[in-house]
Amino acid sequence: MLALGAVCDYFPAMTHAPKKTPLARASRQLLYIVLAFAFGLASLAGLVYAFMPGRDATSSLALGSSFTMVGADGRTVTSADLSGRPYLVFFGYTHCPDLCPTTLSDISSVFKELGPEKKIAAVFVTVDPERDTAEVMKTYLENFDARIVGLTGDPLKTEAIARAFRVYAKKVPGGTPGDYSVDHTGAVYLMDKRGKFVRVFDLQRPTEQAARELEAYF
Repeated sequence: MLALGAVCDYFPAMTHAPKKTPLARASRQLLYIVLAFAFGLASLAGLVYAFMPGRDATSSLALGSSFTMVGADGRTVTSADLSGRPYLVFFGYTHCPDLCPTTLSDISSVFKELGPEKKIAAVFVTVDPERDTAEVMKTYLENFDARIVGLTGDPLKTEAIARAFRVYAKKVPGGTPGDYSVDHTGAVYLMDKRGKFVRVFDLQRPTEQAARELEAYF
């Protein structure tokens, strides 16, 4: 991307005039603002395009990395434990009021459609390790398909895996002291059997259609 100063080199009448009137200076400032706005829109459009449901973004956006976290059963879970099968990745937390339980329910419905014999998994990574201990995660996930694996860990490891998936997470103070919610990215990531990011998985469609897409990666 060209820097704004470099872009303005294409306008010699504006950048090399020996004396600038107030109108000329204002025009140049306006040009900077317009170009900055245009470049910002272009960058945002590129990110939105990469994350469009159904788009194969493997070649344009590398997400994910190896990780070592704590499972809901208290045992260590690594990215290598998921190799050999496709899996979904979703970030959230157990105090999440609606998005997280709805998404986990949708994933459970897709897995049910696939059948109990399918070797598939989803990892639910907490963005609230302070409250989401392994025991809390285990109790919470009893309400969903058993193939959904809860992952927690210390704040540094949680931050590292969130960063690897370009996940935004930020605490928002609640109405009472010590209470808070967490704003976070709500995307579901589809990973192939090698642990490589395929695309953002679309759950806003018929369950059967979503299940058929997953079957293509076994």
